[in-house]
Amino acid sequence: MKYFLIVFFGCLTFPLCAQQKESAVKVKDSITQKDSLSIKKKEKPLPKEKSKRDSINEITIKNYKIISFARDTTFLDTTLTIQKEYKYNYLRRDDFELMPFSNIGQTYNNLGLDFERSTMYPNLGAKAKHFNYWEVEDIIYYNVPTPMTDILFKTTLEQGQLLDAMLTFNTSRRLNFSIGYKGHRSLGKYNSNQIRSGNFTTTTNYQSKNGRYSLRAHIAAQDIKSQENGGLINKELQFESGDSDFRDRPKVDVRFDDADNVVLGKRYYLEHAYKLIRRNRDSSYVEKTSLSLGHTFGYETKYYQFLQTSGDAYFGDIILSPVNDKANLKTTYNQVRLEFYNKTLGRLQGNVNMFHYNYFFNSVFFTEGGQEIGSQLNGTEMALGADYEKTIGGFELQSAFRYNLSGDLSGNILDASATYRLNDKNRFKVHLHSSSRMPNFNFLLYQSEYLNYNWQNMDSFKKERVNSLEVSFDSDFIGNISAKYTNLDNYAYFAADPLIDVTEGAEQAAIRPFQEDTGISYLKVKYAKEFKLGKFALNNTVMYQTVSQESNVLNVPQLITRNSLYFSSDVFKKAMYLQTGVTFKYFTKYNMNGYNPVLGEFFVQDTEELGGFPLLDFFINARIQQTRIFLKAEHFNSSFSGYNFYAAPNYPYRDFVIRFGLVWNFFS
Repeated sequence: MKYFLIVFFGCLTFPLCAQQKESAVKVKDSITQKDSLSIKKKEKPLPKEKSKRDSINEITIKNYKIISFARDTTFLDTTLTIQKEYKYNYLRRDDFELMPFSNIGQTYNNLGLDFERSTMYPNLGAKAKHFNYWEVEDIIYYNVPTPMTDILFKTTLEQGQLLDAMLTFNTSRRLNFSIGYKGHRSLGKYNSNQIRSGNFTTTTNYQSKNGRYSLRAHIAAQDIKSQENGGLINKELQFESGDSDFRDRPKVDVRFDDADNVVLGKRYYLEHAYKLIRRNRDSSYVEKTSLSLGHTFGYETKYYQFLQTSGDAYFGDIILSPVNDKANLKTTYNQVRLEFYNKTLGRLQGNVNMFHYNYFFNSVFFTEGGQEIGSQLNGTEMALGADYEKTIGGFELQSAFRYNLSGDLSGNILDASATYRLNDKNRFKVHLHSSSRMPNFNFLLYQSEYLNYNWQNMDSFKKERVNSLEVSFDSDFIGNISAKYTNLDNYAYFAADPLIDVTEGAEQAAIRPFQEDTGISYLKVKYAKEFKLGKFALNNTVMYQTVSQESNVLNVPQLITRNSLYFSSDVFKKAMYLQTGVTFKYFTKYNMNGYNPVLGEFFVQDTEELGGFPLLDFFINARIQQTRIFLKAEHFNSSFSGYNFYAAPNYPYRDFVIRFGLVWNFFS
């Protein structure tokens, strides 16, 4: 709540101190999808000491720049498209390859997988609770001429809402700030299923007047708190039967009413560079050659905690009750780099990386056989790296390489891509990824009040190796098609341990970490294309997957399809742009992974095949100036297509529900 108050107060006050406060900004209404916004400023005589080059007489939507971690720059888009419909959700990204649980923000089962790694170091674990956790690579920065606000609001399920508010502004043309808070609460339809989360971020983006010094930084404070009910108990009688007495979901029996898990993290990140040598071509400001020295610093503290008022025999024997399992991780990252740029030779960077980690629990555990399970893994990793970028004609070449010099966790990581633009409407890309590193920390060491959830595998587990090759072709005429082939060695996963006897009264076998000794091959082919006829359109996305493996430890549906038939038109004398239609989603049956609330992880199971049910959504979306309004009837076929819609064993997907909201951009 305190972060929300900061954002709310900032929305009221920060525009007053922005750079262009002396000039009124007029927003010209535009409903066309080609020109989403046109902003013109009233001209004002310039002071004598300012040159005409420094003046801004006209501002367009392209001046509101959005900069990713990889420094890819786009501009604000206020149009209304079917892609905006797909991204209007809790994660604010397309969830085609995800299957949500019943409550908003609970977790997602994976329908498709990507094994490429952005870093060469393990994470905390509890992956099922990290879908809404913003990593360093997820933070975006801004460069705007006037203050701009982005607000998303959407209803949730019972006693809650989703609000994502962001304000970005500048104090000069070279110094930009942003402050944002994403707050969410949803009680859910089932008992003991409340989800709450908060993501606070603030960013800074700066470049000196002479262009030599640049800086960007952010602070992120995030928490995700979930009540864990353990899923349904009598699912055949109370859910699958469709009995009208249990369509009031609070009447359905769930396993727990006293369990919670929490992910909480705080991060401080700084990246800056100074150009030691900078040569321009002639008298222009276009760089011909430069040499810069840069530094990156990151510090993050995070923990995952599972709480239960009284231990339950469902997970086996209990050491102490109440249950309070807490895994902590503190990391510090430093990189020093030297970068050389030449218009002819390209951009070449060499870097030295240091990563310090401290993963720990607050106790030492001894098994019945006297084996000690330690309380801490800590150390320092050192690595060398190199990056290269070059554009040659229609080719864009990019590569990044890191090699570990010392330490036990990491090995190496290589990313290389080549993009060729045939023309503005056709693009071909090849991407290669290779990496090796240890599995996440909760595979290597874990402690719990549940006896079967204690292990130490640092010496016995090997580094996972991932090698993938992706080929994609984007064409306005043919569509977008991609094929990715991935080979996995020493794949780490969670599954039931057959060597541990199920305790009397326990209903779930002990879930423990394993590694697959043999290699796994995974192929994913994805095709997307939209067909238009007048004001009607049919948007299609189809994905085919196949896995070659000796043991069924990597399970995905063979086929996933999503098809949207919709109508778009200007209405009310072009005062509103309207889109309405139906979206159909389907995936074939497969051994869908189970969910374990103690670990906050999904695990491999081979006893239930789930899937094979249709998901139908009806939507009406509208755009008025810079405001997009969304209304959706989600899963409206739930009452007549059978009550077999599960997101994981014992965890159903949501019933029919109507939700609405909006996305609003306004400018000062």
